Amino acid sequence: MGLRGPTTYDAEPTRRPDMIVNYQAPYNAETPPSLLGTAFVTGADAFYVRSHGPTPVLDDAASYRLQVGGLVPKPLALSLQEIKSMPAETIVATMMCAGNRRTEMSTRRKVKGVGWSQAAIGNATWTGVRLSHVLQLAGVTPRSTRTSAGGKHVEFTSVDICPEEKGGPYKASLPLIHASSPEQDVLLAYKMNGEDLTPDHGFPLRIVVPGVIGARSVKWLDRIDVLSHESQGFFMQRDYKMFPPNIDWHNIEWNTRRPIMDFPIQSAITEPAVGDAVQPGPITIRGYAAVGGGRGIERVEVSTDGGATWQEATRLPHTIDNPSKLGLLQGPAAAGEGGGVYVADAEEEGEGRFKWAWVLWQLNATVSPPCQIVARAVDSSSNTQPEDVESIWNLRGVLNNSWHRVDLKAAAGTDPPAKL
Repeated sequence: MGLRGPTTYDAEPTRRPDMIVNYQAPYNAETPPSLLGTAFVTGADAFYVRSHGPTPVLDDAASYRLQVGGLVPKPLALSLQEIKSMPAETIVATMMCAGNRRTEMSTRRKVKGVGWSQAAIGNATWTGVRLSHVLQLAGVTPRSTRTSAGGKHVEFTSVDICPEEKGGPYKASLPLIHASSPEQDVLLAYKMNGEDLTPDHGFPLRIVVPGVIGARSVKWLDRIDVLSHESQGFFMQRDYKMFPPNIDWHNIEWNTRRPIMDFPIQSAITEPAVGDAVQPGPITIRGYAAVGGGRGIERVEVSTDGGATWQEATRLPHTIDNPSKLGLLQGPAAAGEGGGVYVADAEEEGEGRFKWAWVLWQLNATVSPPCQIVARAVDSSSNTQPEDVESIWNLRGVLNNSWHRVDLKAAAGTDPPAKL
């Protein structure tokens, strides 16, 4: 057999030791936050990992076949070689776990799920063939809402073994119009940052759905099926849905909410860290901002006094080391000087290729510890982050995009700030 999902954790890959491991088996780990804001492209070995079972193993690449079926005119069975011979596309896209910043939500009321801080997110280049192209080979017209046989959704099935699926594989789906539209940039990806996918990130083949929560970017891809309905998998029907604060486990009705797709406007501070002891005076505050749906980041604001006053942060340039190796050409937008200046012709200058990517930002500010620094962002549709987590609390702790707060201590020997 080509690709298989093990039942034990005996063949797990080697991982870098400084990852923050939130769960060992299955392996769930995030980037050290201080590393997260240092590079526009997150290294594959430092990219957060979300798994639901043992990491699948490719025993024989030659025998691997991706099945494309369901309600399509021409079912396919594609080898890796055939997939890699198709027209390749490379995109720069941020992926974020729906549970990013879950631990903050738990400080208000306990939620269920793997505890994540602000680093269950990363930005990478992804290379593969457009899903719309593969669907077209199967007889699906681009930008379709329905196939001739009544298909309206596209389901992706992994080979991993998930307890939530009673030992079955992970599944997720997209509406057909999303999956079949080339401008949505959904990829069957086989490379990450110019190299073959690593086992933790879906080797040999995965779906990448930019602008959508990571739960829909299925790893270790086994088959694609066009269905008349949404995937009935656990993670589409009984998880990754957004409920209001008054709903808890005693009164939840899963079928009253749709599966989460686009992730909302999000920003977080990566440096300094909560509890850092600093001297009064100048410091550099760094972080990221990201938004789903292909929307842009309009601005990021930072407060050094708990939200009483605000300053606009400077966005950093989209610097990509060795872009040709990653499948990119370094254009004017990537080589810019940052500063967050709006440019009307940015799409033509190349900025459009970063519509799925995060923004890294920084602010040089003066602080008087002890103090609280806060970050918030606004997207290109004027969506803002809620001030307090209480208004968006939900029993699964998903999509916490409240203002990100970091409390700083005064370094030893520091005089307390004067009072008026």
